[in-house]
Amino acid sequence: MSRAQTAHRIALLFNANKIYDREIITGIGAYLSSTRVAWDLFLEEDFLCRLDGIEHWQGDGIIADFDDPAVCESLRRSPLPVVAVGGSYEDERDYPLGLPYVATDNFKLVRLAYDHLIEAGLQRFALYSLPTAQGNRWAQEREKAFRRLLARDGFPIEIYQGLATSAPGWNSSVEQLIAWLEGLPKPVGIIAVTDARARQLMQACLMAGISVPQEVALIGIDNDPLARTLTRIPLSSVIQGAEEMGRTAAHLLHQMLGGVRLPATRILVPPVGINVLASSQHEALNSPYVMRARHYIRQYACQGIKTEQVADYVGVSRSSLEGYFRRELHCTVHQEILRFKLDHACALLADHDLSSAEIAIRCGFTSPQYMHAVFKRELGCTPREYQERQQSTPTLATRTQ
Repeated sequence: MSRAQTAHRIALLFNANKIYDREIITGIGAYLSSTRVAWDLFLEEDFLCRLDGIEHWQGDGIIADFDDPAVCESLRRSPLPVVAVGGSYEDERDYPLGLPYVATDNFKLVRLAYDHLIEAGLQRFALYSLPTAQGNRWAQEREKAFRRLLARDGFPIEIYQGLATSAPGWNSSVEQLIAWLEGLPKPVGIIAVTDARARQLMQACLMAGISVPQEVALIGIDNDPLARTLTRIPLSSVIQGAEEMGRTAAHLLHQMLGGVRLPATRILVPPVGINVLASSQHEALNSPYVMRARHYIRQYACQGIKTEQVADYVGVSRSSLEGYFRRELHCTVHQEILRFKLDHACALLADHDLSSAEIAIRCGFTSPQYMHAVFKRELGCTPREYQERQQSTPTLATRTQ
């Protein structure tokens, strides 16, 4: 019998424009590859989840994003086997009835980000969330987690939901966000409920001249490579276990298609770890000149800036700034610029399949040969040796759990 006659037809109802949804779909694909399960998958070509007529779809099973209220309603009486995927809930009554449910653990996501900021030496915290809405229930669950953690430790609770993102309201949204940031006591660690919200925070800080991470240390959730590309200061982020969620959901549906009944199964998937980058690497500094200089260096080191440009930005002489750096950081301004360029090069080598020449250009080195010399001097290896070492050891996500 041919594959076309034996394959199950499975609908994936996700908005794959989002990194979280894409990783769930990736996990489903990984399960199919590892088990050789024969499924024909239905997924919209433009990656948007459309529900029109889904109740009449002539398929065999569905895996769907139940964070979307419209999906919940459309599939409430589906005669097909359905596996729900979504966020975890503090109140058990908020889970859909009668369906197997695979959830990202919202409490553990926020706790991991919070513990990271605690370890950075911070004692003030805030959360940047989303407006209360049915479609944002997962964000409100992250607010609840934040409240529980800070109440437990006796810290004041500061949550800002802001406005929904829209072109007409963008200017007003940024102005209000800046006003909120300026009103926070500093230094402060801020958790954003997504990397997209963290990127907005980053932009607002840069527009307002607020130093990141010295005054505001930022961490998002999703580990979205697009968000990292669009921020001048590399963004720290909690890595969700979305691929594992996809694999688990596919496994559950596979069982259901084989006749296993799983009406009350609920599985919470913890985060993988944190991708720790510059935005949350807070260090307590006494000199406002060093703080301001490092803020400038984090933004422009890879554009080939020199010590004189940093001093001009700070508004002091080069010799004075060098003195502040030696007393506070025990290094020169040039060494700090070079350290940041080296850190960025290491991140690119670990995460991207780029040539040494391209990495040298992106990181502001004058030539691949100079970058090679810096690696040998500072790390005792060549860029290629560093890359091979990273590929043969556990990932950053595993090491930062």
